[in-house]
Amino acid sequence: MSSSTLSKAERTAAQAWDYLSSAMSDTASKAASVAGDKGHELAGLAGGKADEAWARANAAAAALAGRKQSTPWGLVIAAGLIGAAVGFAAATYTRAALAKQAEAEERELNDTAVIVTEA
Repeated sequence: MSSSTLSKAERTAAQAWDYLSSAMSDTASKAASVAGDKGHELAGLAGGKADEAWARANAAAAALAGRKQSTPWGLVIAAGLIGAAVGFAAATYTRAALAKQAEAEERELNDTAVIVTEA
């Protein structure tokens, strides 16, 4: 082979190597980014599970020690307020429905009433 042919082959090989290296570098950085994101996601899930496990372990230890669980007053108050609101809405709706029904019955009585006059 001549020196010009060899240098052209070397240049082509060098260009191919550069292209391959660049492609591998881009792929590796993308894969590392995806792996990092997935790692953060899994770490967050694991942290949540660890917190839940810690809370359950503390509750179990408290139960074994004979300590009573505290009353969740916030939930009790919230449930009471929601119950009162639902009861008020039901009472208002029922009152309106009964008034509407009474009006309809009154109209029906007026429409079907027979007027008797003495002759």
